Amino acid sequence: MFGLVLLVGVAVVFVTGLLSYAAYNPDLGNDTTPDKGLLGFYLFDWPTHPAWLYRLTQGVHVTLGVALIPVLLAKLWSVIPKLFDWPPVRSPAQALERLSLLLLVGGAIFEFVTGLLNIQVFYVFPGSFYSLHFYGAWVFIAAFVAHVVLRLGRMTSALRSRGLRDELRTDLAHTRPEPPDPDGLVPAEPAAPTMTRRGAVALVGAGSLALLAVTAGQSLGGWARYTALLAPRNRNPGTGPNGFQINKTAAAVGVTAADVGAAWRLVVRGGDRELRLTREQVLELPRHTAALPIACVEGWSTEDQHWSGVRLADLAALVGLPDAANVLVESVQKTGSFRSVVLRDNQIRDPRSLLALHVNGAELSLDHGYPARIIVPANPGVHNTKWVAGLTFRA
Repeated sequence: MFGLVLLVGVAVVFVTGLLSYAAYNPDLGNDTTPDKGLLGFYLFDWPTHPAWLYRLTQGVHVTLGVALIPVLLAKLWSVIPKLFDWPPVRSPAQALERLSLLLLVGGAIFEFVTGLLNIQVFYVFPGSFYSLHFYGAWVFIAAFVAHVVLRLGRMTSALRSRGLRDELRTDLAHTRPEPPDPDGLVPAEPAAPTMTRRGAVALVGAGSLALLAVTAGQSLGGWARYTALLAPRNRNPGTGPNGFQINKTAAAVGVTAADVGAAWRLVVRGGDRELRLTREQVLELPRHTAALPIACVEGWSTEDQHWSGVRLADLAALVGLPDAANVLVESVQKTGSFRSVVLRDNQIRDPRSLLALHVNGAELSLDHGYPARIIVPANPGVHNTKWVAGLTFRA
């Protein structure tokens, strides 16, 4: 049963993880994951419709991944004897099986641990989390698929051998050990059981439900946000127009009031044209509004915020590139990752894609990106660059 849950759950987590990397547009240079070749075969132009797409896919990825941890631990506990087989290698075939088991168990532990550390904002990685998690996922899924192929028949026959309802009705007095198996997972002389099978399922299920209850609220929003005890960001970010979650503060990335004060200029480039605009000049450009959420790779998201600013498409037209292929967005932030990102042509053309100047009827706060920030539908949060200083549209 644990294997069946992991079979479905891991598949969903893997697919939503791949979608997250596609959303990061790595082939535009936005992170260090591979952009072409064997592992980048599936990359596609991430859409801007619906606006909540990334909020959904990344929310599922993180929430389901966390909820699967008790199931993974129970599954690993059930195969502990195989991890300590001695002698470790008895034949070439057994050596191959041990290698696949090492990749499977090691890959599972690596992916779940690095993912959990990342969403809890513990940046302890010896390199880019994105590359490590991406390559680790492919190693793990290769071993996972091989294991499924080898064990699917065994799992199917085991599930068919007894009725689930009968097992859940069996009390401790009538619980019997498993019969001897060819894989040596069952002890030769098992001790009397101390827990029923329904108890084991209930224990693991309760653990998963508990983690689900203290995680899902960060993606669902509303009243559920207060239940997200494991949320990496503040569950109560304050009140007022700027009272919603913040990924990184201005102080954390070295942005000061002087950087965004009277001397600040928005530099808009395209072809051989360059404009240097004060904030007052930007405010004089045609203004538009959009109701869009912010969704982070860490799994949290906001409800729709009401943004007001200048369309990216209008800024592209100002420098003579209404059909720009992409735009390089640069921030004044001095430290940290994603000081610059590249947005695709479909993201530029979407009428809801803005250089935002106001949110919920008020000026952006410094922590939310004053004097100007990017907001694009279905875009990962770190690509909605704050404290924007330059936009370079390219043909």
